[in-house]
Amino acid sequence: MRDLSKVPVTVVTGFLGAGKTTLISHLIRHAGGRRLAVVVNEFGTLGIDGAILEQCAIPDCPAENIVELANGCICCTVADDFIPTIERLLALDPRPDHILIETSGLALPKPLLKAFDWPAIRSRVTVDGVIALADAEAVAAGRFAPDPAAVAAQRAADAEVDHDTPLAEVFEDQLACADVVLLTKADLAGADAVATARAIVLAEAPRPVPVVALVDGAIDPGVILGLGAAAEDDLAARPSHHDGFDDHEHDDFDSLVHELGEIDDPAALSASVAALARDRDVLRVKGYAAVRGKPMRLLVQAVGARVRTSYDRPWRADEPRRTRLVVIAERGRVDAATVGAALAG
Repeated sequence: MRDLSKVPVTVVTGFLGAGKTTLISHLIRHAGGRRLAVVVNEFGTLGIDGAILEQCAIPDCPAENIVELANGCICCTVADDFIPTIERLLALDPRPDHILIETSGLALPKPLLKAFDWPAIRSRVTVDGVIALADAEAVAAGRFAPDPAAVAAQRAADAEVDHDTPLAEVFEDQLACADVVLLTKADLAGADAVATARAIVLAEAPRPVPVVALVDGAIDPGVILGLGAAAEDDLAARPSHHDGFDDHEHDDFDSLVHELGEIDDPAALSASVAALARDRDVLRVKGYAAVRGKPMRLLVQAVGARVRTSYDRPWRADEPRRTRLVVIAERGRVDAATVGAALAG
């Protein structure tokens, strides 16, 4: 007889480059005997995060338990993609003990939580908790958390202007849905910035939530799994800028894929990516590069002008050696010609 208990689902949300994939990789490696399944949602057509997570597959989370949805925002494609994916995972034998969902950095978590009330899955899954990740250094710098007093003053001066940026709305919606907030890259931010970021998060959150700083996604799974939040039954306590709307658009952002052949100098590519981010306010660049003479694939991850590269795996014999990068920015900041010129060198 099949177990009729609900399968717990943890939703991992957070802005672009906050470290969601790193956290889930850590959870896969430290599952503690749980049979895991993972759903990864990418913003854009080039799947990177799913491929990274497949490298972490273990017997309790084999590669077939890792599903990538790369054809749109998960909260906008519930009926077409999300519900069938969850149903397929629930049909696995053995059935997963826990499902992890990594949303895209631009996803609003509340529409996703509402999907767990769909008749097809409501009796079979429950949202164990929503984990919001935030880059401690970025939050401390105020990039994604406007000063409420300053916003109030601006609105008082011109009531016809909405001074909340799209990025701020995404950030605030993610915090509003969270059961736990993780401040990532604490080592890069430093103690003072972590303290500032913690204060900003607590001021923005609509209800008290634990705020934990971490490095490289390393956290005891017991801290964030097994929360029993049943978030699908607690939507009223998780306000959103988009409450009252049936759907939302991502027209505030552009995502494009830039392709090159083999490159000679990884450092030069990193410098070009950083310059593009500074000149065009690019939010995120991620992908991989083929370095001439190197048997390993170079993984490229950039948040703003901060660029990290590492060799992640050998090139397979059946795949072309090429460089492919996803570039994400606010609408109107980049186009194919601009990106091509910036990365040509």
